[in-house]
Amino acid sequence: MCGIFGVFGHPEAANITYLGLHALQHRGQESAGIVTSDGDRLHPARKMGLVADFSRDELAKLPGNLAIGHVRYSTAGESIVKNAQPFTVEYAHGAIAISHNGNLVNANDLRRKLEMDGSIFQSTSDSEVIIHLIARARELEIEHRIVTALKQVEGAYSLLFITENKLVAVRDPMGFRPLCIGRLKDSFVFASETCAFDLIEAEFIREVEPGEMVIIDSKGMRTYRPFSPEPSRFCVFEHVYFARPDSTIDGRSVYRVREALGRKLAQEHPVDADVVVPVPDSGTAAAIGYARQSGIPYDMGLIRSHYVGRTFIEPQQSIRHFGVKLKLNAVKEILHGKRVVVVDDSIVRGTTSRKIVKMLRNAGAREVHLRISAPPTTHPCFYGIDTPTRSELIASSHTPDEIARYVTCDSLGYLSLEGMFEAVRAAANPLSIERRHCDACFTGKYPIEFRPGTISSLKRIVN
Repeated sequence: MCGIFGVFGHPEAANITYLGLHALQHRGQESAGIVTSDGDRLHPARKMGLVADFSRDELAKLPGNLAIGHVRYSTAGESIVKNAQPFTVEYAHGAIAISHNGNLVNANDLRRKLEMDGSIFQSTSDSEVIIHLIARARELEIEHRIVTALKQVEGAYSLLFITENKLVAVRDPMGFRPLCIGRLKDSFVFASETCAFDLIEAEFIREVEPGEMVIIDSKGMRTYRPFSPEPSRFCVFEHVYFARPDSTIDGRSVYRVREALGRKLAQEHPVDADVVVPVPDSGTAAAIGYARQSGIPYDMGLIRSHYVGRTFIEPQQSIRHFGVKLKLNAVKEILHGKRVVVVDDSIVRGTTSRKIVKMLRNAGAREVHLRISAPPTTHPCFYGIDTPTRSELIASSHTPDEIARYVTCDSLGYLSLEGMFEAVRAAANPLSIERRHCDACFTGKYPIEFRPGTISSLKRIVN
């Protein structure tokens, strides 16, 4: 996952983008970047680390009323500064910068072809392929060049581009990744999630529709639908785990979806217990739903340190394993002698769950019943979430009973696939359009077909 933000027509574009990215920091913690335009040229700033690492002096060197920004964690390409976005290039038609959230499944094949034709790449990121395809397009207007480029790529993309005087937002025809439009007084803003609008006190207008292109320049905002329509496949894991609970995406309150997931989980997997405890923060809303449905008291038996990033998206395996104890601590006064239901959003490798169960038992829990507010994660994601290879996903080769024995809990219950989608539908805005979701990480049914030559180019292979 990554987070992207853009603003058009604000005198403090760099500062607004900084704040917007700060609200999206949960979507990526490897690197951050901002590019502004003063009408004559683009001004880039990128670095490894967090948005807060930008100083006032650095932001002051980013003039203009037009900007895009990016927070990154890698799904394709190394974790190094040359892969930090937004990418900025100058070519025959001027300058352009790009921020990308998603993953292109045919990027390596396209890259090889471009390199054979003489293209020179500066990064190992899949997003740079789009820049090269734009530069080779023959159309005069940038939006037409972008369309020509994107018709050659396959996969998930929510994109923001800026030139010296124009902002372009595009979402792939299946709409895998979120992208929202807002208004801040006389300026337009774009963000991966609406929580970024809340911070800057912008009004949420609507989501960029799947397959839609939005263009903003001195003439105002206009939209096109240049791509052939496809069945929508918004990532359901955004609701389960990745999006912030105070965001509204896909026509739904993320918090209400997670609460509904927890309620359904309590119906499917009840247990006699004394307390319901969440694994904070992504398990909190589901645990509240479980407690309300079951009538078992809810309490914060695990406390999270907010000075540690999300262990799921840390790029180094060593950090991921060490981060559990660094991130969470048990409250003995709540847990001692209790039968505990601990609610989490997913089990990936099982190592984190095993450490959490051990932590609860060491704090005196008499029983530990693990409840997961999603189905078993059995397949890797190729559309923008950094899940491991299938051989590393514990649920791909072990039954729930085997997983329960490995993590040493007294019982384990996963939400069913049907229960998950029932909860997602229940939390929909009555006025929202009902769309289908991508559930490939739970089912192995990938919406984009992997043709010969494409699957071999992916970073992670389906075993």
